[in-house]
Amino acid sequence: MEVSFCKTTSFNADDFEYETVKGENGYAAMIKFPIDETQNSPGDVIVILDGDEIQFHGVIGKIEDGYAFAYDPKGSMLPASVQ
Repeated sequence: MEVSFCKTTSFNADDFEYETVKGENGYAAMIKFPIDETQNSPGDVIVILDGDEIQFHGVIGKIEDGYAFAYDPKGSMLPASVQ
């Protein structure tokens, strides 16, 4: 039996920096953002909050060169960034 550990990290939407990799209906469905690779790993959950409201809830799929990629397949309210 394999045991896997993951953690949840939250960010404040006001100062969260990200790029939209994939957008749907004006919202960010997949994002790329800087992350501390010593503190996070693929499989960790991220939550981006605006006050008490969840704007994005997803799982880190991969980390490359100090950037994490996460996907929120349902209900993202995080605005898609302009490229």
